[in-house]
Amino acid sequence: MGESGDNSYIIRPNFQHKFRSVTVKECIRSVLKEELKNKQYIPEEVPQLTRFLSETIKNKLKEMGFDRYKMVVQVVIGEQRGEGVKMAARCFWDADTDNYAEEVFMNEYLFCVAAAFGCFYY
Repeated sequence: MGESGDNSYIIRPNFQHKFRSVTVKECIRSVLKEELKNKQYIPEEVPQLTRFLSETIKNKLKEMGFDRYKMVVQVVIGEQRGEGVKMAARCFWDADTDNYAEEVFMNEYLFCVAAAFGCFYY
């Protein structure tokens, strides 16, 4: 207890630590661009590459100082064949504090969809 005798709990992130989709999207975009710009689609390498990308994105997001957020990053890579792909996600969360961002990267060989979900710890 503080000197005033009250218990204080942080139930909302302050503004600079709030998960902001635009900032997160930019972070994902820069990682995908840097790591995938000339990458060929090699099926045997995809599992390792998706793990590497999701860890890299998660680590960069941690560096951005989203205090008390649990981050979940999902990465999907497929061969570029000119076909459409749709992805959907459903989440049960607090709309005031929690959010997500996604980014799509394509080159002539592959496509990659990366999504980051941020959930605030109360």
